[in-house]
Amino acid sequence: MSPVVAGAAWLWAGMVLAISFLEAPLKFRAPGVTVVIGLGIGRIVFRALNVAEVAAASVIVVAAVAGGSPAPVTGAVIAAVGVLVVQLVVVRPILNRRSDRVLAGEDPPRSRTHLVYVALEVLKVVALVVLGVAALSALG
Repeated sequence: MSPVVAGAAWLWAGMVLAISFLEAPLKFRAPGVTVVIGLGIGRIVFRALNVAEVAAASVIVVAAVAGGSPAPVTGAVIAAVGVLVVQLVVVRPILNRRSDRVLAGEDPPRSRTHLVYVALEVLKVVALVVLGVAALSALG
């Protein structure tokens, strides 16, 4: 089993924790940052995070397949990548449509979709921590 899986899992988890649970909420507390500015920054930051996540997920999948991973590693890979796919294919487009409206000057009704995204982030971090631990354990 490749140590690449463990390293990439911990790196990915760290990126999600830093951006989703630290940067994202804190930017709105900075002086002069309006909702429109915060959304604009957030879209750029999350687009970059998602590119990095897809890269990390790709490295993990290739390394896990090449290394003949044990069941706990395989399950955690499937969970983390599955959550990412749901976020990118289902949830992000809904959030983008709403933020497009806000950036266009509209005041759309509140949405619970953001809470769904946050819940998925929590699940993804849990899957990545499980993956990191399982991958390190498999190294012996």
